[in-house]
Amino acid sequence: MHPVLADLISLLRLERIENNIFRGASRDIGSPQVFGGQVLGQALSAAQHTVEGRVAHSLHAYFLRRGDINAPIVYEVDRARDGGSFSSRRVVAIQHGRPILNLAASFQVPETGLEHAAAMPDVPGPDGLPDVTRVAQGQLEKIPLMMRRFLTSARPFEFRPVEAPEFEKPKPRPPIKHVWIRAVDGLPDDLALHQNLLAYVSDYELLGAATLPHGLSFTRGNVIMASLDHALWFHREVRVDDWLLYAMESPIATGARGFARGHFFARDGSLIASTAQEGLIRVVDPDAVRPRSDPKAQT
Repeated sequence: MHPVLADLISLLRLERIENNIFRGASRDIGSPQVFGGQVLGQALSAAQHTVEGRVAHSLHAYFLRRGDINAPIVYEVDRARDGGSFSSRRVVAIQHGRPILNLAASFQVPETGLEHAAAMPDVPGPDGLPDVTRVAQGQLEKIPLMMRRFLTSARPFEFRPVEAPEFEKPKPRPPIKHVWIRAVDGLPDDLALHQNLLAYVSDYELLGAATLPHGLSFTRGNVIMASLDHALWFHREVRVDDWLLYAMESPIATGARGFARGHFFARDGSLIASTAQEGLIRVVDPDAVRPRSDPKAQT
């Protein structure tokens, strides 16, 4: 297996410290703090360790503090309820003695029922589209070092945007984007693992849809963004080693917050999962932005 993907899988497996308490490590992917998708995936994994015979169908999380890349994360699971068909779990992710994320997840015994779903957008398929790292090659010298490192670091997923991103002088456009996503290598038939990986990757790209109508250029260093919450619904079984279309839109930005929602579609058009996220978006004077070296500081 590709080493970067194998490393991510090991991060999501977690170490059991004692009953209902787990510990996970972190990885530096080029962002100034622990990537939110990593904490989502690990928190879901912690909840899954306490459930048998039921499949996750939704999670709702709040990001409370920036995660420290250099410190482990402890996950405490509360077995809130086990009913006849559904189980609920509450998870708190803790670093330096303080919570950095709260997550609630719900699990269901597999059932059949009514069926209908939205249609997949009519966009080009992934074949022939360049990966986002290749899109950025011609513009790297104009991109700040931190963002350059984030774009060019080895990743466990391929990202092929349908609408080519503009890093230097983006023009305002509708708050809609589509990205084809796939793990860089094949994976075992483990539904829980594929769900963990989808939770991880669902935090990429989503909030950025809220910036598109405003033509913001991240090369100027005048945009501050941070995820505030994240929701994910699993509608059908998922395989992240097959191409998935992540279709995203932002219906509103207001009050220094942007809201975005998305859908994951399989190549056959099946709607696999849905997401929603609100995040902080501030446009500031770049000379007034101070580096935040304390990973324990709040947003």
